[in-house]
Amino acid sequence: MNRKLSFLLLIISASYIPARAQLYNPLIDVQHYQFSLLLNDADNNIRGKAAITVLFREDAEKFSLDLVKKNSTGKGMKVGSVKEGDKRLRFRQDSVTLQIYTAPAAHRSVNGKMVSVPGKSATAGTLHTYTIVYEGIPADGLIIGNNKFGKRGFFGDNWPNRAHNWLPCVDHPSDKATLDFQVTAPDHYTVVANGSLQEEKAASDHKKITRWKESVPLAPKVMVIGVADFAVDHPGDAMGVPVWNYVYQENKDAGFKSYAYALQILPFYIQHIGPYPFEKCGNVQSKTRYGGLENASAIFYNESSVGSAGIESLMAHEIAHQWFGDAATETQWQHLWLSEGFATYMTHCYLENKYGSDTLKKGLAEDRLRVIGYEKKRLTPIIDTSVGDDYMKLLNANSYQKGGWVLHMLRHSIGDELFWKGISAYYTTYRNKNAGSVDFQKVMEAVTGKNLDVFFHEWLLQTGHPHLKVQWDYDQDKQQFHIRFTSNSPAFSYPLEYSVDGVLQHIEITRQDTEAWLPMPQKPASVVMDPNVVLLADFEVTPS
Repeated sequence: MNRKLSFLLLIISASYIPARAQLYNPLIDVQHYQFSLLLNDADNNIRGKAAITVLFREDAEKFSLDLVKKNSTGKGMKVGSVKEGDKRLRFRQDSVTLQIYTAPAAHRSVNGKMVSVPGKSATAGTLHTYTIVYEGIPADGLIIGNNKFGKRGFFGDNWPNRAHNWLPCVDHPSDKATLDFQVTAPDHYTVVANGSLQEEKAASDHKKITRWKESVPLAPKVMVIGVADFAVDHPGDAMGVPVWNYVYQENKDAGFKSYAYALQILPFYIQHIGPYPFEKCGNVQSKTRYGGLENASAIFYNESSVGSAGIESLMAHEIAHQWFGDAATETQWQHLWLSEGFATYMTHCYLENKYGSDTLKKGLAEDRLRVIGYEKKRLTPIIDTSVGDDYMKLLNANSYQKGGWVLHMLRHSIGDELFWKGISAYYTTYRNKNAGSVDFQKVMEAVTGKNLDVFFHEWLLQTGHPHLKVQWDYDQDKQQFHIRFTSNSPAFSYPLEYSVDGVLQHIEITRQDTEAWLPMPQKPASVVMDPNVVLLADFEVTPS
């Protein structure tokens, strides 16, 4: 690599290294959430109490949490009080935040009159627990309503940053915390949430109190409760991981059969990536707006998933997220491929292991078409900083299918042994933490001993993909096969595989025009580009 290119890559790479100045909420680091919620069947109003333990990074007279305020439609949360211990604190709500003053006002006599003066602020390095009492009708984030059978339920649906519609929190993937959910609800409901079940007990007025505890730090995007008239099944454990399935009573038999795939999926990931990160694998039929949502240890699947043809691949995708996205979490939304691209490719790997390599090739060929089709509508790199705070735009073929293709090409480049060693090392290093794309790159470089700057720069930070015009001819007199590759752009350099009459050939594409000559006794009957489906590219092949 020449010095000019090295310098360019250094500058560009620096653009996706998260800096301290880029912290979403620089004053605090949440350590623990304790949410107590009261639900009812009379209306959609919820009553909550949140005890939030925070570590202050800096001295602060005030700090903010994310919480949507009650608006003119009557939806949103109204805070009634904020306390630290038994001391009431001042607070202020705007449309999407709750600002808390860290010390109660003190009173002092000045010239014979009592005046209010600011108290002592929170200091850097100290822990404080604040209790927030609030109530309201969630504008979003907690879906309350009837399912397809007309039965009422409550389902958290937080992705990407919708948690603060019903939970006061730091609603960003970079701030992870442990949590408890205590839910008081009519006693005909079953309540599932993150973590392990601690208690179920009867309460007055035909209510039941259910408490769940999650001891692993989570981002708010995957903190949930599911409350419905569930049928519950424990089909067994998978390599020590308890599997629990929650389905609508009306779907009991089909649901238990569908969700039992978890017992087959978990061992593959545990053996290839590392230990399962949570207390259980819960699979929940739900009202999520998505096909599935990877809530940690309480995965939500859309209510039509039961009995669907794609249930196995859907479950493989969401279960893969338990490792990538939930345990090892992206630092910033623009690195979403570390979640969705990983889950997409891990699903392919699971299906390859179970059904064979042709299944992998077919899946990747379909993904390649989706990537190329998406680029015709919107041409952006995988690490896309142009979406602003409209994170839904990141749910696209770049984050999913192209991200998966990056992993596939990396695997082909370094070999299976080093690939899985690197994937496992990345998970082990960033389990219960946050990582950016450069962090993954560094792990893979450490495992392989290779400089991967060019690879990650080209595939994560550049737009598009290689398009190759291929022309070939045969010289009968010289008994020589000649092939010429013309690239749409010099931006990509990559190894290319092609076959001539079934014999695999390799060539490095580093320029816009590349040629090769092969001795051959007769004109070939077939020339096939990328026969093993290992390159994200498209080809226009023309025999001369």
